[in-house]
Amino acid sequence: MKRALAFSCIVTLSAILGGCGKDGSRNVTEASGASASQAPGQPAQGASGTPAASGAQGTGALGAVTRTQLPGEAAETLRLIKAGGPFPFSEDGVLFRNSALLLPKQPRGYYHTYTVRTPGSTDRGQRRIVCGGPRRQTGDCYYTDDYYASFKRIAD
Repeated sequence: MKRALAFSCIVTLSAILGGCGKDGSRNVTEASGASASQAPGQPAQGASGTPAASGAQGTGALGAVTRTQLPGEAAETLRLIKAGGPFPFSEDGVLFRNSALLLPKQPRGYYHTYTVRTPGSTDRGQRRIVCGGPRRQTGDCYYTDDYYASFKRIAD
């Protein structure tokens, strides 16, 4: 009896420490807006390779990208957002908390995150689009290709 209890405790502890799925540890940080790939104490790198500013990033500090400058997969993601889905991943459309305040500050529930497919990637990759406002609206969207370490506003 004691041996069975000890075994079940070890299995439970292993599941908690190891994560429950392939992307178990990524899902927790992704929902908070943190970067799972970022090592502790390492400054965030922007798309240009320069350290990104920590703390709040003012609206004017965000770079911009036109829809034509985005990868083709991002255009497809924007089309799916406008159509309301269906999205390729169950995590698409979940709340993005903006806890690092890299995007303009808005009330909780304003931002939602969507996957931008990465050709050749065996998982969801690092590319995302985060949109604010009502669902199916793409007027206040941001693109990241470095898993939330930096953003560029998508210009209309």
